[in-house]
Amino acid sequence: MIEQGRRAYLRAPRPSDRDEFLRLVRASRELHRPWIYAPETAREFAAHIVRCNRETERCFLVCRRSDDALAGTYNLSQIARGFFESAYLGYYAFAPAAGEGLMAEGLQLVLRHCFRKLKLHRLEANIQPDNERSKQLVERAGFRYEGFSPRYLKIGGRWRDHERWAITREDWEGR
Repeated sequence: MIEQGRRAYLRAPRPSDRDEFLRLVRASRELHRPWIYAPETAREFAAHIVRCNRETERCFLVCRRSDDALAGTYNLSQIARGFFESAYLGYYAFAPAAGEGLMAEGLQLVLRHCFRKLKLHRLEANIQPDNERSKQLVERAGFRYEGFSPRYLKIGGRWRDHERWAITREDWEGR
């Protein structure tokens, strides 16, 4: 276990999660599209596990404490050290747990881990403009809107506009 909260905890994904993870991704397809295209095959999940173990990546499963059910995932990418001490944050919930507040609690656990344990200074989340639930999640956690980037990321085979939202350690500590 990486971090623990009142109702949720974070842990790293492992190869043995494959079948449950893929089942939940398929069950969540309607919730995810067009915002995210999560790993849907055994090969894609294996590649995800490899990425999670890179020095510049960290992956966290949000799990419900009462029954260890997978609620969603947070992924850090492009962790930069030195002058930046920053990373990009991506995430998605699994449909069975959506709306239970576990991702909000999970985000607080991710922020605590990033700022206290990993000693990062800044996290940036890039969110498609129409993804209101995602923007509300980060805004409630203290992220601030920093700008609009047209055709910023290629999602589902298309270049999509994104809004940049960020939080620094000082922002988080001051809440």
